[in-house]
Amino acid sequence: MVRAQRQDPGVQLPCRYDHHVRADGHPAGLRVRSRGRNLISGPESSRQRKGIPVTARDPAERRPIAVVGATGLQGRATARALLRTQAAVRALARRTDSAAARALTGLGADLVAADLDDPESLRAAFTGVDGVFAMTTPGYDQRTDIEVAHGHAIADGAAAVGVPHVIYSSVGGAERHTGIPHFEGKRDVEEYLVARGLSTTFVRPVFRDNFAQFMTPAMQDGKLMVRIPLPPGIPLQMIAAEDVGAVAAAVALDPGRVAGGSVEIAGYERTGEQIAEAYQHRHDVPARYEPLPIEVLGGDADQRAMFEWFARPPAFRADFAATKALAPRTKTFEQWLAARPERE
Repeated sequence: MVRAQRQDPGVQLPCRYDHHVRADGHPAGLRVRSRGRNLISGPESSRQRKGIPVTARDPAERRPIAVVGATGLQGRATARALLRTQAAVRALARRTDSAAARALTGLGADLVAADLDDPESLRAAFTGVDGVFAMTTPGYDQRTDIEVAHGHAIADGAAAVGVPHVIYSSVGGAERHTGIPHFEGKRDVEEYLVARGLSTTFVRPVFRDNFAQFMTPAMQDGKLMVRIPLPPGIPLQMIAAEDVGAVAAAVALDPGRVAGGSVEIAGYERTGEQIAEAYQHRHDVPARYEPLPIEVLGGDADQRAMFEWFARPPAFRADFAATKALAPRTKTFEQWLAARPERE
């Protein structure tokens, strides 16, 4: 998250869904409610309707996994994680001539040109796959309506060609009606995927590691200052993009590993003071945390709403054990920091 997931704004929603569990303890799907009406009974695929669970296929029977936005941070991490397991990957990108796209080709991915504004290209790209990994962003213009429209286009394309399973990377807390605009936008996409009858797993990452571009420490009077608009002593859950990709790949290969159809994931939890201490050890210089007032965010209603939410724990509620089970090499903040350049 560059600007604390500013790339993912959204809208308020008129509907909600609930998970339902059968008497035998297995999830019976999702039920979407809108103004008191049930829209669907569950996002079951044809395999599920026939009583065949959506679980891992025999490797010899596997078809490709389509990765939307394969040259972005999460998409690239997911594609690479899948390729490490020898899975077939269909990497979707608007530009197939970019360095990132060529790198994926070199690793064995099948590169396919697809545009979220071109429904026909999505249907073609989704045809004949075992699953789709997707996330949505509002683009450089920070347009909520664009993000939601792209999420709907992904759902429509997947439904049109009968994709067996969709993994949607959302955001931690999306289902808790936080009122944070970009969280609510993710929720809109979640509910639309379910309403289209798709078998879907929601991977909900917490604050991601590109926050470093948003609160990069700076030297001042001989000290490395870490500043963020978060009160002292408040823990913040975070995760590296690489680890989001590892979780998404595990779910793509075996959707049955996520009971209930959703998982909130995190790699670690640190206060501002603990983050400063980690920077001090990493760079061997004195470091100090300085909480900033919320006013530094100015008139950015989305960011203000999110940091106000952070300040009232519990905010994110990640399942650390589930995260580690899906991605055993999930990094701590200190491990993530150690892997970064000494001076950025």
